[in-house]
Amino acid sequence: MEALGINPGLMLIWLIAFIMLYVLMTRFIYDPLTNVLNERRNRIAKGLDDAAAAAAARQNAEAEAEKILAQARSEAQKVIDEARGRGEDVASGIEQEARQTAAKIQYDAQTEAVATRNAELGNLREQVLQISVAVASRILGENIDAAKQQSLVNNFIAELPADARGLGGSIEVVSAMPLTAAEQAQITSEVGASDASFSVDPSILGGLVVRWSGGLVDGSVRSQLSQMARNLN
Repeated sequence: MEALGINPGLMLIWLIAFIMLYVLMTRFIYDPLTNVLNERRNRIAKGLDDAAAAAAARQNAEAEAEKILAQARSEAQKVIDEARGRGEDVASGIEQEARQTAAKIQYDAQTEAVATRNAELGNLREQVLQISVAVASRILGENIDAAKQQSLVNNFIAELPADARGLGGSIEVVSAMPLTAAEQAQITSEVGASDASFSVDPSILGGLVVRWSGGLVDGSVRSQLSQMARNLN
């Protein structure tokens, strides 16, 4: 080795020095540095895991919060709908009650108005009837004469309906005043009766009433006044 220029002693010293340097570097530099790097890697990995867990937890929390909000909105809408439904029912009930009350008030008012009108018309009818009867009785009782009596007979005969002519049977004639023989004959002839009986009834006030087996013709003043009273209703 010396022929090659290599000093074995120096080489041994260098070898020992290298081994010692390796041991020292491994013990005091490499191993601590490796431990530091491993710890750092572990911390980074743990941080990433924690971040992933936090992100997942946040997503879960957001999803849960959205679920809670959706449920709350649904419950709130349900409460609103129920309140609106109850409000509509109450409003409908109030409206129906108001309509019924208004209808009852209107019906009562109409009924009262009709009753009042009928009562007033009834009173008016009685007053008119009493006045008319009194006036007619006074006129017919005080101013009747032969000409007036003949005029009443002529008017009655002129207004006889067709079914009261040509009877050919018995008739009954009622007058407010006694009829003359000529008037009785005229009535019997116009009616076409084979037999006639005559009577006096002052309550008919004037005019004539003719009865036969099949009908009646009432041309009395009392009948006309009664018709006027009925027309006032």
